[in-house]
Order: sequence, then C-alpha cells, then structure tokens
Amino acid sequence: MVLFRFIHGKDMFEAFYKKDLAKRLIVGKSASVDAEKSMLSKLKQECGAAFTSKLEGMFKDMELSKDIMLNFKHHMPARSQPGGIDLTVNILTMGYWPTYPHMEVHLPVEMVQYQEIFKKFYLGKHSGRKLQWQPTLGHCVLKAEFSNGKKELQVSLFQTLCFLLFNDGDEFTFEDIKQATAIEDSELRRTLQSLACGKARVLLKVPKGRDVEDGDKFVFNDDFKHKLFRIKINQIQMKETQEENTSTTEGVFQDRQYQVDAAIVRIMKTRKTLSHNLLISELYNQLKFPVKPADLKKRIESLIDRDYMERDKDNPNTYHYVA
Repeated sequence: MVLFRFIHGKDMFEAFYKKDLAKRLIVGKSASVDAEKSMLSKLKQECGAAFTSKLEGMFKDMELSKDIMLNFKHHMPARSQPGGIDLTVNILTMGYWPTYPHMEVHLPVEMVQYQEIFKKFYLGKHSGRKLQWQPTLGHCVLKAEFSNGKKELQVSLFQTLCFLLFNDGDEFTFEDIKQATAIEDSELRRTLQSLACGKARVLLKVPKGRDVEDGDKFVFNDDFKHKLFRIKINQIQMKETQEENTSTTEGVFQDRQYQVDAAIVRIMKTRKTLSHNLLISELYNQLKFPVKPADLKKRIESLIDRDYMERDKDNPNTYHYVA
C-alpha cells in the first residue's frame, strides 16, 4: 500500500485491477477470497468507499449467484436436465463489471433449452430484469472418450462448441466449423489453434502447422494420450493485448472527462466569475489524477459550447457561469 500511495492515476489502477479481478472471480482462480477482500478493505481505507464500490459489487454478485444456483438446483429435480448437463450461471450486474464484447454463437439444442429453463426461473423471481448471455466468458468440463481411455477436458465455451461437432463426424474443414458454430473468424482461429496446435492436441490439423488457414481440415485425435485424467486446455492468448490495454486506458480517459466537466461546473457555480489561470489552478487542487492543461482547455471549450459557461465579452480569459 506504500507504493499505491505514490500512484497519481489511481483511477487507471482501478480499471486494470478490476479487469484482472473479474477474470479471477469468473474462472474461480483467485488464490484466496479472504486475501482479495483484505486488499479491497485496504483500498477502501486509502481511497474511500466510492473507489471500491464497483469492486465490492463484483464480490456481492458472485455470492448472490451461489444462492441463486442453490435455489435453481432445488427447482430442477422436478424437471429432467437437458442432455445431462450440469449448468452453473453467474449473474453479473452490468455496472459493476468490465464491458465485454457480445457475440452470438450457435449453441447445442440442449444448452439453449437449459438457458431458457434458467431464464424462466430467474425472471419469475426478478421481474423487469433483462438477461444477456455472454458466450465469451463461458467455460465447460467435457467428458471425452479416446482409444486410450476416458478424459475430462477443462475448456472454454468456444472450444466446447468446436469439439462437440466431432460427435457427428471425424473430419471438418475450417469453413465447416465456422458455419456450424458462428464463432467470429479470428476467435475461431485461436480456438482451433489451442485444440490442434498446443500441448494437448485433441484435434489433428491437416496440413500440419502452427497457424490456422482457410481450407485447413481438422480430425478427431482418437490416439490422444495424457498422464492426467482432467486436462486444462488453455486458449491461445490474443496477440492484441496492447489493443486491450489501449481500450481500457481510453475508457478511463472517458470517465476522467466527465469528472473534469463536473469539477469545472462545480467551481464556476460557486465562484460565478473566474479567470482562466485561477480556474486551472482550482482544477489541479480538486482533481486526483494527472491531466494536461491542453486537455482542461478542451473541456472548458466544450462546456462553453454547451452553454454551461461563457467568456467575458471584454476579456476572453475570464469566464462567467451561466445559470
């Protein structure tokens, strides 16, 4: 926490911390929930409740989801589980979590039926809410039979959709899989790369190679061997991590604009009339993150255009608040 006190852009830290915390909570890979909550408590003491409210909301969502799933499991015995699937759903409040891209994919009939059963159950208890499924965050445990015995595969939902196709055939082209799953092109290439070109090759690619190209064929690897019974097949990490970081950074800058606008209006409402230099000085006293004078000037111009304030007719460097 000593190092944390020296960070000027604490909102930037929060954005990246939230993104990484979300991954740990959704995949269940947090080393210790108590340690995570202890960190939140320290951040709250250091920066106040407003700083950690969304992070605390994420933990609350995970705890509420466990209770919802317990009730759902009690609700299910009266019904037969479609396809023998065991479904676990995490209900994430949109305002608390990072923004994730929404992608429509073709799910197996059994999964769609299960989704509809859960949707009916959940909306029956929480009317007026809207559920949006996020396939990009889904993960599964698949039971697979190979010539050397049975295995359990821990995979993403996209990997699952690709692998399940081989229940109905031994060989599919890249185009066949793309049409059957509706997974976005670059995402599908990474997914097939993880299944056919990684350490655990449950599929074989023809021709051999590290990259997935148009026209490549994929065959079920019946001779697959592994010393472990349960195998985790990791997704190939995106090369565009820099783009992901840029997107997070831009989101923080967008939030900062709103904070700057609010601070300018608050100061001008109190002072009514202020010179440019005094306004800039007041803003630096109030804002808790680094900002360039040129950026402040842009926000002032924006507020003038929107009639929140106006320039003095005789002195352009003086501003008046518009009530």
